[in-house]
Amino acid sequence: MTALPASGREWHLAARPHGWPKAEDLTLREVPVTEPGEGRILVRNKHFSVDPYMRGRMNDVKSYAPPYKLDHPMDGGAVGEVVASNADGFAVGDHVLHGLGWREYAQVPARYAVKVDASLAPLSAYLGVLGMPGLTAYAGLFEVASFKEGDTVFVSGAAGAVGSQVGQLARIKGASRVIGSAGSDDKVKLLVEEYGFDAAFNYKSGGSVKEQLKKAAPDGIDVYFDNVGGEHLEAAISSFNLHGRATICGMISLYNSTEAAPAPRNLAQVIGKRLRLQGMLVGDHQALQPQFVKDVAGWLASGELKYRETSVEGIENGFDAFLGLLRGENTGKMIVTLN
Repeated sequence: MTALPASGREWHLAARPHGWPKAEDLTLREVPVTEPGEGRILVRNKHFSVDPYMRGRMNDVKSYAPPYKLDHPMDGGAVGEVVASNADGFAVGDHVLHGLGWREYAQVPARYAVKVDASLAPLSAYLGVLGMPGLTAYAGLFEVASFKEGDTVFVSGAAGAVGSQVGQLARIKGASRVIGSAGSDDKVKLLVEEYGFDAAFNYKSGGSVKEQLKKAAPDGIDVYFDNVGGEHLEAAISSFNLHGRATICGMISLYNSTEAAPAPRNLAQVIGKRLRLQGMLVGDHQALQPQFVKDVAGWLASGELKYRETSVEGIENGFDAFLGLLRGENTGKMIVTLN
């Protein structure tokens, strides 16, 4: 067995951000690397994920995920190679998916690691299209929003890891029209020309979201998949047909706000239109995992489903990758790739 390194680097939360995270809120620290304890494996991470929900975990507030502890390593999805094992069923050289990202080396309890096959898909895909974001798209569209053939679907943040998959899944399953919003003209072009959206618009230019959505969906929408919140949610409520359904997955437009955001000003329409607005957490839908992997792997193999990743090289650039994600600089899944 190859000798283990003496140390590795990991990102720690140094201070609770107020508004947008600053460089001094996170710090990259060198820590000892040790042999794995009983029932554990030591993994050299190859890729780790940065995700919008991590911003909420930097606050000291009770939520669905515990807050990050100050002066402790942060965590999140990661894939890597086992370099030492003290657990049955895992051997040196195995590739695994686990939850201890933001670091070069992770000592992972074996029960929280899942083997993945690097011959079926690139390892990074298990953090995106075949991972948590992919399952979020699948469950949020089919189970939470009760999608049915012929629905008109609107997706906000549609060029991101979740949104791009939602729109394509809706198209594959027979939506009558799929509309997406994104934050640049290049992303709008990608949605229509590569992902097969029927229409898309740049919410940062060209007028209000409400007016652009009405133009893109003159006959209204039946399903809204919300990754953005704020003005987008208000626009969707305005465009909903009777019995419209919204999956409230994320509200990235509000994550760095220092003041309470106003509610959509047209919430009264929920009554007359008999709308259903439902929040979702992907952890509630793990029972769909086998069917999700089967379906998505098939659509990837057939070429019906496409995906993009934005990879930032080097653990030292992890904070910059996270900030870039919050600013919308990624196309598809934002991943940090370790050297």
